[in-house]
Amino acid sequence: MKINRCSWCGEDPLYVRYHDTEWGIPERNSQALFGKLILDGAQAGLSWITILRKRENYMKAFDGLDPVKMARYSDAKLETLMKDPGIVRNRLKILSARRNARAFLRLRNQGIDFSEILWDFVGGKPIQNVWKTMDEVPSTSPEAEAMSRALKKEDFNFVGPTIVYAFMQAVGMVNDHLVDCFRYDECAQ
Repeated sequence: MKINRCSWCGEDPLYVRYHDTEWGIPERNSQALFGKLILDGAQAGLSWITILRKRENYMKAFDGLDPVKMARYSDAKLETLMKDPGIVRNRLKILSARRNARAFLRLRNQGIDFSEILWDFVGGKPIQNVWKTMDEVPSTSPEAEAMSRALKKEDFNFVGPTIVYAFMQAVGMVNDHLVDCFRYDECAQ
């Protein structure tokens, strides 16, 4: 029996596993959200499968995407990362990882919970969309645009509305599984 999935994941086993087990599941852990935002920023201009294939390398290269460690990266460490073939070697993206870690920690030091401020943009619960075709799925939303502005105001980088919307899809702030996808109802709960 054929399982209906969102067509974007194709048949690549890694992509299918990501779709089936991660994408769209609500994430509320602040550090996990930070890590996912870093990876979505790294994706800018690339396909998600590229980052998915490099995710383990990112975890190693960026100390498990731990913002405390990343915020302390020296310029020499960033130069070392520029030579790492296991990640996207884009200077601006690598610099933004440290910058975003520092922004994350500034919020935390002010007593602001990263998860809470992000989830506030969707009223604390996932937006349940009812798309029937991939053509209906938007690349951004008013909530993503507002979140993007707020993150930029806090000095985050690589957080444009399109990146933020992809992040919101990935972390389950919006349920953008197609209605005939077997994951739609599971993620709606």
